[in-house]
Amino acid sequence: ERDEAAQDEGVIRLAVAGRPNVGKSTLINTWLGEERLVAFDMPGTTRDAIAVDFERNVQKFKLIDTAGLRRKGRVFEAIEKFSVVKTLQSIADANVVVLLLDAQQDISDQDAHIAGFIVESGRALVVGVNKWDGLTGHARDRIKHDLERKLQFLSFANVHYVSAKEKTGIGALLKSVDAAYAAAMVKLPTPKLTRVLQEAVEFQQPRRAGVSRPKLRYAHQGGSNPPIVVIHGNALSNIPDTYRRFLEGRFREAFQLKGTPLRIEFRTNKNPYAQSNE
Repeated sequence: ERDEAAQDEGVIRLAVAGRPNVGKSTLINTWLGEERLVAFDMPGTTRDAIAVDFERNVQKFKLIDTAGLRRKGRVFEAIEKFSVVKTLQSIADANVVVLLLDAQQDISDQDAHIAGFIVESGRALVVGVNKWDGLTGHARDRIKHDLERKLQFLSFANVHYVSAKEKTGIGALLKSVDAAYAAAMVKLPTPKLTRVLQEAVEFQQPRRAGVSRPKLRYAHQGGSNPPIVVIHGNALSNIPDTYRRFLEGRFREAFQLKGTPLRIEFRTNKNPYAQSNE
C-alpha cells in the first residue's frame, strides 16, 4: 500500500501556482463546475485558506489554496509578502502542483522562480500553458521555444496547452496530474533498482577520481513524493553531476517516471576491508 501518512487515502492534494491573471481561478472554476473562486486573482483579496474537495473520473482531489504570486505594488506590499508565503506553503502542502503559464505573455523570471521552488520542494508537477486558443501558429511556436529555453529544468513534467475559459485540454491536464501523483508515490523494488543500476554501470562507468574508481554496488528506495533512490558503494563522494543525471535518466526510463522530480543519494560504505579487487 502507498505510504500516505497524515492524509486521506487516495486523495490527491493539488495546488495551482502561477503569476497573477494567468487564469488560475478560471481553471479551478472549470474543474469545480461552478463559480466558487471568483476574485481569486484580485490583489488584496487573499482571505482565509481555501481547501476544496472535488472528484473527477472517480479520482478524489483536495484543492489547496494558492494565493497568486504577485509583483510588489506600493499599496499591497504587506499582503503581497503574506500571499507569497501562502503560495509557497500551499506548494509544500501539495502532492502535485499545476504550474499555470500565460501563453500570451513571455515566460518571466517570476515563472522560473515559482517553477524552481516547486522542483526544490520535490513536488510532482504538470505544466499548463493557458489562453492557447487566442494564438496564431507563429506565436505558438515562439512560446514552445521560450518554454524549452527558460524552463528546460522542467523536462520531467508533462506540458499541456489549454484554454481554461473555453474548457479545452482540461481533462488531459487532470489525467497528467493523476499520472504525476502515481509516479511520485511509486514503489521501487530493490532488486529492479539494483539491476537498472548495474546495467547503467555496464553501459557507462563513472570516471576514476584520484586513486580509485567509484564502485556502485546496489540501490534501494529511500522515500516517496518525491521518490528517492539511495545508491551504496565505495568512493562515491566524487561522482559528478553529469553521472548523477545519467543515472536519473536510466531510472526514469526503467520505471516510466513522468511528472515527478527524482532524488539520488550516494552512500559510501565505510568498511576498511571493502578493498576494490579491480
